Amino acid sequence: MKILAEMFSIAPANKDHHPALRCAVGVFVPLITLVLLGRLDLAIFASFGAFTGIYGRGEPHGSRFALQLRGGLLMLLVILLASLVARMGAAWGLDEPATTWFLVLATTLVAGGCSVAVSWWLLRPAGSLFHIFAFAAIASIPNQPPLWQGMLVAVLTTVFCLLVGFSSRVLASHRAPWVRPRPLRRSLEERRAAWLEGSGYLVAAGLAGGLATLAGQWLDFGHNYWAMVAAVVPLVGHTTRHRVRRGVQRIIGTVLGLVVLAGVLLLGLEPWQTVLVMALCQFGAEMFIIRQYLLAQLFVTPLALVSTLLVVPASPAILLRDRIIETVVGAAVGIAVVLAPTVWRRLRLE
Repeated sequence: MKILAEMFSIAPANKDHHPALRCAVGVFVPLITLVLLGRLDLAIFASFGAFTGIYGRGEPHGSRFALQLRGGLLMLLVILLASLVARMGAAWGLDEPATTWFLVLATTLVAGGCSVAVSWWLLRPAGSLFHIFAFAAIASIPNQPPLWQGMLVAVLTTVFCLLVGFSSRVLASHRAPWVRPRPLRRSLEERRAAWLEGSGYLVAAGLAGGLATLAGQWLDFGHNYWAMVAAVVPLVGHTTRHRVRRGVQRIIGTVLGLVVLAGVLLLGLEPWQTVLVMALCQFGAEMFIIRQYLLAQLFVTPLALVSTLLVVPASPAILLRDRIIETVVGAAVGIAVVLAPTVWRRLRLE
């Protein structure tokens, strides 16, 4: 009962509307600009470039700028690698199954590598969930736009989010001293912890991607990278119970979020209306992502799928089906990875 109560409890607010508003603006302005230009094929590059705004949410302006700059540069590297990997399958003459497994392998390496980088740079949110999502989603686009156009949109969006990050300095009442953050110095123990955490992301993402791909080939469903994203959700947390709870919350929240998404899809929105919904979902996600993870999924799930539909139109029914199946597979793998060390220790003691 205590675990159940914790799963549905909500922490007190802490001016969450400030970072939520910054993130919503960081998504809306670049996307509405692309809608007006008639370049929805570049929307996914703006969407992931806007993840720059999620870092340093409670930090003073100087520290926030440094954290967002690191986070933005890492995401730009991920976007660039994804765009290059998307072109490798055709360049190497790989068939569809081989290309799928190649993307799983590449995404797995990104999961581990970005987890180490995020830990090394002390970025929060921790982990490589956003990088897995960005890499796999962009690398899976069948018709890639010109590389320079996609990267230009991502870079401009990143710069815009950096400006939004310290825009409140124009108000004297919100202006904090611009203090440079301390240089990053990691102890040997912290370095080991970063590599150990990265190996956990590597294993969880790789297992989930492999299982989802095999199951997808057997049962004919796709979007295996959603399982990889869901698999790393339980890896964030200080205790095993907290991590398992996040995995369960991910599943329940996704199911409820799909109900919200179904309602949105029934409205038959125009592109500019879809962008507005994405901004509202981004606002809602940032409002609750720290206070109540399950509630945040009501916004995260529609946001993720609407952004996918905006770039690559597909059957909504198929997307809904794939999302729930992949989330269950991934979250189950993630929970298993979290529990594995405890189970192993108990077996050794018996």
